Amino acid sequence: MIETAIELTEARISGAEVQRIIEWGHVMLRHPVELLEGVRETIESLNGRYRLILLTKGDLFDQESKLARSGLGEYFDAVEIVSAKNAATYRSIMQRHEVAPERFVMVGNSLRSDVLPALEAGGRAVHIPYALTWAHERIEEQDLAGKEFVTLEKITHLPDWLTQRAG
Repeated sequence: MIETAIELTEARISGAEVQRIIEWGHVMLRHPVELLEGVRETIESLNGRYRLILLTKGDLFDQESKLARSGLGEYFDAVEIVSAKNAATYRSIMQRHEVAPERFVMVGNSLRSDVLPALEAGGRAVHIPYALTWAHERIEEQDLAGKEFVTLEKITHLPDWLTQRAG
């Protein structure tokens, strides 16, 4: 945010304004994580039945902090914080964790970052849409042509879907 402020003000930002931005950052880092409805219960129910790997993109410190504040860290067998979610990343994670592509299921809310690269890497994917989608995460309908994945209305439907797939 400071870099953006410097750029937008053409380096005319004051020290007091930089300090205010730093304070906003501290507030954001201390803010409790608000889980979406059903996430905790779903993760708890899957824990022990499946190997759960959290795969998230972003700043290492920020993502580790969010996970710690969420209280969900104990439910994951592994955590992968990456700078990009693409097919190569997914393949690398499958290989590192010795998961055959046909046994890998990515669950996420982004068609661009979660679903399509997991499919390209040979895995399966479950899309759980969220009401808000960042502009850079949107994709054209034709990009989905021929792609086989499941869309679930709510994350709470995931355990039943996985049970049906196994049976």
